[in-house]
Amino acid sequence: MVNQAQLELQLKVWKELAISKQVLMRSAAEALKLDPNCSPDELKQALDGVLKKIAEAESSLRTAREEARTSIAGLEQKLSTSVRAHTIAQAAADDLLKKQENAAQQMAAERATAAKEAQRLKDALAEKERALKAINTALADTPENVVKKMNALKKQKQDEADARRQVESSFTTLRAEKQQQDKKLADAQARSTKLITQHRDLHALCEKLVEQLKPLASDAKSVPTVPELDTKLLEEIEKGESIPAKGKKEKEKEK
Repeated sequence: MVNQAQLELQLKVWKELAISKQVLMRSAAEALKLDPNCSPDELKQALDGVLKKIAEAESSLRTAREEARTSIAGLEQKLSTSVRAHTIAQAAADDLLKKQENAAQQMAAERATAAKEAQRLKDALAEKERALKAINTALADTPENVVKKMNALKKQKQDEADARRQVESSFTTLRAEKQQQDKKLADAQARSTKLITQHRDLHALCEKLVEQLKPLASDAKSVPTVPELDTKLLEEIEKGESIPAKGKKEKEKEK
């Protein structure tokens, strides 16, 4: 009686195992898009093919990861180089702006000195004119006095001519110096315009490289940040608005 029960239990277990195996094989065949009634060999061959494809996919994935790491390293190096170039260009622009401001201040100082010298010469001429008037009033109209007046007048004319030549020489020197300073400012402005163009192009390249790097980086925080472009300062340099206020007033007076 016990043996019969055990036998029936074993048969029931084997039956359930056979059914489970059959269900499993059918599910696998359906998943592999095979005929549900295919043979075990066909199912095994299909499974081997799937495993092979999985292995090839994993190999391709590893290769893609290696290529991505290499590409990220190259982009990071390019970005580092661009950031260094951006820093150098910014320093050059700051230095050029400082030189431009110094040149404007020097021109203003030289212009003020020339104005003082011209005023001094005018005052000296006025003083000589007053002295000649006093002499003419004090002298009588005798022949001797006439000769003295003529000599004094001749000397006055000579002094005036000398003073005019001195003033003209001073103004000629000032005009030459002004032309040199204008040329220096024009050259500085041209260099600043070129540097600003390069600076903007370099900043755009940095932003482009960062955007290309973001999808490839494993962590967004590891991607470097490009400093914001100071467009207001660049526009002021391009328009010449960086010249100190005192220099601008002198320039407007010249106009």
